[in-house]
Amino acid sequence: MQKEGHEDDSIGIAGRKVERDKVKGGLIAAVGYLLSPVSWWNDLFVNIPLAYAFGALFGLLSEALFLPAMVAGYWITNILGFILMHRGIKGILSKEKERRYSRGDMIRDLCISLVYTMIVVMLAASGFLRLPTEYFP
Repeated sequence: MQKEGHEDDSIGIAGRKVERDKVKGGLIAAVGYLLSPVSWWNDLFVNIPLAYAFGALFGLLSEALFLPAMVAGYWITNILGFILMHRGIKGILSKEKERRYSRGDMIRDLCISLVYTMIVVMLAASGFLRLPTEYFP
């Protein structure tokens, strides 16, 4: 619906007009979903490679920083994922009743992140995940 003096703030998707804010919210939520531990498969293809790259950068300064930086990078990707999902969904539902991020949601999300973090630590401690220089001597 066009308001007087304002351009139509919607775009056509699959033959329907969709508000730009809702599309933006959907894209932000999708990126958040990919970064969050909500999907079981994303860690292998998204979070662990990002955390590994983060750890490898710090590992260039000191090998002792590799594992702590990798764990920190993993947590950062997960937390960023939750924040982006929350903000994206909030953008999509902005004209509807908002669902707040509850304490229970936060506890569940932190527990999931903790389990995944333990897996990453075990992979690094077992030698499966190492600095890139150790793979290619």
